Amino acid sequence: MTKPRLSRIKHAQKESLLLHTIASLFMQIIQDEPVLAGFTVTRAELSPNKSSCRIFFHCQGGLEEFEKKRKTLVLYKPSLRQGLSKSIHGRYTPELRFAYDAQLDKQRRIDDLIDKQKDEGRL
Repeated sequence: MTKPRLSRIKHAQKESLLLHTIASLFMQIIQDEPVLAGFTVTRAELSPNKSSCRIFFHCQGGLEEFEKKRKTLVLYKPSLRQGLSKSIHGRYTPELRFAYDAQLDKQRRIDDLIDKQKDEGRL
């Protein structure tokens, strides 16, 4: 394996580990904060220098609901980061940033269009 490929693999493994750990920590937070119950952790993107990690969430109410509840989510950022540092052994713990994941909304619209075409007999 070449070094760039190995580096990409390790980066993807780190993102996967972050996603799994943050999702389990977030499930514990939901038990204490029922306001965040509609949120789902969908993916994590680690910056190339591994200093920050963008955590993507999806909620049934869409972007508007996410923005309303984001303030509550930000309050839990220090405890998420602390739990992450205890779970993942490394030199540094990345800064966490929260974002709305619109990919599931796009996927749902595409599925609806395909279903509509099937109903009309075009597919």
